[in-house]
Amino acid sequence: MKTARQLPGELQDRPFTVAEAAHAGVSPKRLRHGSLHALGKGIRGPATTAELPLGIRVRPFIEVNERCAASHVTAAELLLLPRRRRKETPETFHIIRPEGAAHLNRPYVVVHRMKLYDDEITTVRGISVTTPERTWLDMAETLSVDEVVALGDSCVRVPRADLEGRDSPHCDVSDLQRMIYRHKGKPGIRKAKEAIELIRVGSDSPQETMLRLAIVRAGLPEPELNKPIITDDGVRHHEPDLAYRRYRIGIEYEGEHHGDNEQIVRDIARSERYAALGWTEVRISKQHMLNDAKAAVAKVRAALLQAGWRPGR
Repeated sequence: MKTARQLPGELQDRPFTVAEAAHAGVSPKRLRHGSLHALGKGIRGPATTAELPLGIRVRPFIEVNERCAASHVTAAELLLLPRRRRKETPETFHIIRPEGAAHLNRPYVVVHRMKLYDDEITTVRGISVTTPERTWLDMAETLSVDEVVALGDSCVRVPRADLEGRDSPHCDVSDLQRMIYRHKGKPGIRKAKEAIELIRVGSDSPQETMLRLAIVRAGLPEPELNKPIITDDGVRHHEPDLAYRRYRIGIEYEGEHHGDNEQIVRDIARSERYAALGWTEVRISKQHMLNDAKAAVAKVRAALLQAGWRPGR
């Protein structure tokens, strides 16, 4: 008797639709083999499905359910947007099924029944996914306001083409605003309205966004984001994560990668450049962000006071 391992190579070790199997010449009998699991109506796959990349796992669920698109945290992951996954099984997918479509009850699938317009769907590696701006609005249902701001910052930031393979933002602030106007009364809409006032272009990471929000809420001036230091002779130097050019202060958020040897050497060189330019460098780590970022805010405030800033001026 043939085993599931003897399926055509393109169907081995991944979930697939029954239609795919039929096209590949697989008989219904082979699809009933005990090593294959029914992952949903019209979908089969191995027990190791949860270990596969998300795009491979979610594709058949979208293909067999017309008018659906991956959404919420699933869309954020496929779009490479920052996300915070709620506690759920790793096989779980989130999809939107438009209002008026037939009811859908599938294992491993969280179905959100709500309005979904054609221009709110894009494709990622051939998979239907909600657009970044629609995903941003959907994620507002479960994120805090600060997290919605961080997600929005990620949507509108200008990418570094040499590192990311793209040179245009996912969307702009007007696209996010359009989602708010279009989906009045949607869960999370109040958080989205509050967050959009705080979204800025220029933040390169959620940690930088959280630091900026903490600084502003503490009553300190709002810093510029990833703008190059340009000296009087017109020479363009490095870009601080956050900066006060008037006070010649650069703020650098040190992520976990700053602990490796090569990065340490680069950081030392950066500190030397700050000193040579007559700037003050303020270095912030994950530890400074604990307890509502009080330690981080204190470091920034001290640097501003030393540079001549005074509250209320």
